[in-house]
Amino acid sequence: MKRALITGITGQDGRYLAELLVSKGYQVFGLLKGQANPKAQMIHTEIPQVELLAGDLTDLTSLVRVIETAQPDEVYNLAAISFVAMSFQQPELTANITGLGVLRVLEAIRIVGGSQNNPIRFYQASSSEMFGKVRETPQTEMTPFHPRSPYGCAKVFGHDITVNYRESYGLFACSGILFNHESERRGHEFVTRKITNAVARIKLGLQNELALGNLEPQRDWGHAEDYVEAMWLMLQQDEPDDYVVATGETHAVKEFVDKAFRRAGIDDYEQYVRVDPRFFRPAEVDLLVGDASKAEAKLGWHRRVSFDDLVHRMVDHDLKVESELVSRG
Repeated sequence: MKRALITGITGQDGRYLAELLVSKGYQVFGLLKGQANPKAQMIHTEIPQVELLAGDLTDLTSLVRVIETAQPDEVYNLAAISFVAMSFQQPELTANITGLGVLRVLEAIRIVGGSQNNPIRFYQASSSEMFGKVRETPQTEMTPFHPRSPYGCAKVFGHDITVNYRESYGLFACSGILFNHESERRGHEFVTRKITNAVARIKLGLQNELALGNLEPQRDWGHAEDYVEAMWLMLQQDEPDDYVVATGETHAVKEFVDKAFRRAGIDDYEQYVRVDPRFFRPAEVDLLVGDASKAEAKLGWHRRVSFDDLVHRMVDHDLKVESELVSRG
C-alpha cells in the first residue's frame, strides 16, 4: 500500500486529491494546522480514511515529525495563502507560508529522506499567477515569470526552490503549473464561488445584487477534479519534471457571470451586478491561457469537464444548498 501526505488537505484540491488517492488504494495522511481545527470534522465526514496529523508550514520541526510519522512515498504540497486579494493585505504572511513553506517541506523531505530504492516523491502546487504580466500567449513551461501579486511572487519562489532541490539534491520533485481550476468545493472568497453563490441567492430572492471588481480579466478555467489527476500522474513518471495544466481556452469574468445567471434562468445579469472599485487589485493580471500539450503528451492527461459544465455544476450545487437552507428555515 502506497502512503501519501497532503498539505492543504482541507482545500478543494486536497479533498479531491485525497478521494482520488484513497480510490487507488493509498493510505492518505493530511497535514492540519492546530489541534482544534474546525475543518477536521469535514475531512472525517467526507473522507474518513484520511488520517490527520498536526503540523505547520511555518515550523520545520513539525514537518520533520509529520514526515517521520507518515513515512510517505509521495508528498503533495497544496497548502498556501491562496487568495490573491489577501496576499496584498498580508504580504509577509503570504511569503512565509506560500513561499518559505515550500522550502521547509523540501528540507524536511531531504532530512528524513526515504529508502534508497524508494525515495520520497514531491509535488509542488505552482500557479499560473506566476506568469502575471504575460510575455507570450499561450503560456508554456518555458514562459518567463512576471508575477503581479505577493501571492504570485511567493509561488515563483516555491517553484524555483523546487527546481533547485531537484537539481542540487537529486530529489524527485515536480511542479504543476496549474491554471485556474474551480469546483463546488471552492471557498466563497474566490470570485467564481462568490458568483455562483450570489446567483443562487438572487434566484431564490435572498439577496438583490452581486458586487464584483474588474469583469474584463480573462482566465483559463477548468475543474479541480480533473486537475488533481494531473498531480498524481506527475509523481508516477520515471523522471521528475514540471508541467503546465490548463484547458487552452480563455473566458472573461463577465462571461462566467453571464453563464451563471443564465443557468439559473436569469437572462440579463447586468441589472443585478454592480462593479465595486474596492475589489480591484493594485496590479491586475489581464490574460492567462495555458498550453498543456506537454502534460497531454507525456502524462496522457486530458481535461474532462468543459467550461460550461463547470459553471453549471457550481450553480446547480449552490442552488441546491441555498434551497435546503431556506427549507430548514
